Amino acid sequence: MILHTSVIGEGDPIVFLHSGLQTGESDFNYQSGHFKKNYKVILPDLRGHGKSKVNEIDVVNFFEDSAEDLKETLDFLKVEKTHIVGGSLGALVGLVFAKRFPDRVSSLTLSGITSEKPHNWAELQLIDARMQMAILENREAVNYFNQLHLSNWQSFIRLSQEIDWYPFNETGDASSIRCPALIIVGEGKLHEVSGALDYRKKNDRFHIAVVPFAAHLVHNEQPEIYTAILGRFLGNIE
Repeated sequence: MILHTSVIGEGDPIVFLHSGLQTGESDFNYQSGHFKKNYKVILPDLRGHGKSKVNEIDVVNFFEDSAEDLKETLDFLKVEKTHIVGGSLGALVGLVFAKRFPDRVSSLTLSGITSEKPHNWAELQLIDARMQMAILENREAVNYFNQLHLSNWQSFIRLSQEIDWYPFNETGDASSIRCPALIIVGEGKLHEVSGALDYRKKNDRFHIAVVPFAAHLVHNEQPEIYTAILGRFLGNIE
């Protein structure tokens, strides 16, 4: 499917892939405002998010479907090759896209991903599930997300709690990534830091940056630092 997409700025294309329950226009705001001065900034809504409506969200095949969606969207926009930047859910989509369609990726920047399944994964999932249930019980939050998404976003949360949906089969091996790559992690997520180091050890195309006073959503928690690192990375490969 062709994703609902906003495009701002002119120059080399750069795609920002939003985190879960966000949209192209509600996430990466600081970064898109900065990079639109010199890049064509492409902001898609992933399937089931924002205005990219689907009748039913397939959690099991979400990342494979989303990678194909992004390819179709770039074809529609006549973008042959682009920088890919993703956070959390968007980073997982970006990684799968880069593995499936390497010729379409100029560089890959990821944050908020886990490479190998942590020994305490069940505990981490329980914490996430409680946070997600708190969202469903918060009337203001529900109203906000109802306005943000055309699809049934609540079913996405419930399905992700029932199914072990995290694509460790994809994140566990980044050896096939041949483009320049960067992982920006917050120091507060030690298993994400460990995963970034593992990527660097196994594939020297990866650079890593550990950002202080940040955790999973480092692009929102430390937007200035994140943007400066990303800008330096892109500047070094152009």
